[in-house]
Amino acid sequence: MLLVIDTGNTTTAAGIYDKDELIAHWRLSSILRTHDELGIYLLNLIGTEGIKPSDIKGAAFASVVPFLDFPMAEAIKKYFSLTPLQVNASTDTGMEILCRNPREVGADRIVNALAGREKYGSPLIVADYGTAITFDVVSPEGAYMGGAIAPGLNSSVSALFSKAAKLPQVALNIPESVIGRSTEEAIQSGILFGNAGLTDRIIDMIHAEKGMEGARVIATGGHAGLMAKVSERIDVVDKWLTLEGLKMIFERVNG
Repeated sequence: MLLVIDTGNTTTAAGIYDKDELIAHWRLSSILRTHDELGIYLLNLIGTEGIKPSDIKGAAFASVVPFLDFPMAEAIKKYFSLTPLQVNASTDTGMEILCRNPREVGADRIVNALAGREKYGSPLIVADYGTAITFDVVSPEGAYMGGAIAPGLNSSVSALFSKAAKLPQVALNIPESVIGRSTEEAIQSGILFGNAGLTDRIIDMIHAEKGMEGARVIATGGHAGLMAKVSERIDVVDKWLTLEGLKMIFERVNG
């Protein structure tokens, strides 16, 4: 079995693969932890699925939170007796990166692009809805071209809540109408329909700029399913695409 972990700024996605099947997955809060806390946390998670540490034969993780890199690696070493593969821009992923500085590209973006290309072909656009909304573009030849980054849905809600004294924190539910008849509905409308418009506009601009009108759009991340209901450009929702990409890269690196 393979343990795969994607550490984001707000949430961490973790999963267990048994050969090609994702048999368990979790989405957790990303908070500062010691390696012992992380290790015990992981042991408890796999224990709920009846999986023993000795069942795990390999591990890979990607992270955009540098201060969690070392604790995560040490947790896996201590509690699973494994040296994990940490995926970053210098990892041999088999994907050409066309950015000016490939090393500054977030590991999760490379993983998403690779997994999307292998599953759905190219050209391709992957939209990941997390702390940030990222759009990653794969060329017709299968290379990573770059993309766009915007604030995520929860980030936008939190910004409104923290900066506007009279605006409440609201749940991200789709309102019945774009014209909100309460403050809560008005915020929901602005965040959800506004980000749907952002999604569709950026995708249209990518299509036009690169002549990629046939490129499929894959949505992933915690809010992918929600955004697919309000966007007109999302073709496929694949919530665990990043975990699958980590598995692919682990298998490539380890033969």
